[in-house]
Amino acid sequence: MTSDFNPLLPTQQGDSCLQIWIVGSRDQGIHAMNELYVKKVATDRAQFTPIIPALFSEGKFMSVLTR
Repeated sequence: MTSDFNPLLPTQQGDSCLQIWIVGSRDQGIHAMNELYVKKVATDRAQFTPIIPALFSEGKFMSVLTR
């Protein structure tokens, strides 16, 4: 990913926040989201953005977790 997308990333006012990007097939994304939930990286699956087609990778999907 290039730095061209950095200004588009949501951030908390004045604070930098950690973002985990999941990019892959829909099944890979769901598996990774479940794994992060089980490992307690995310306290709720609702913390992930909806799985959408990745703009920068044809045939792949993405989701983001912001902590």
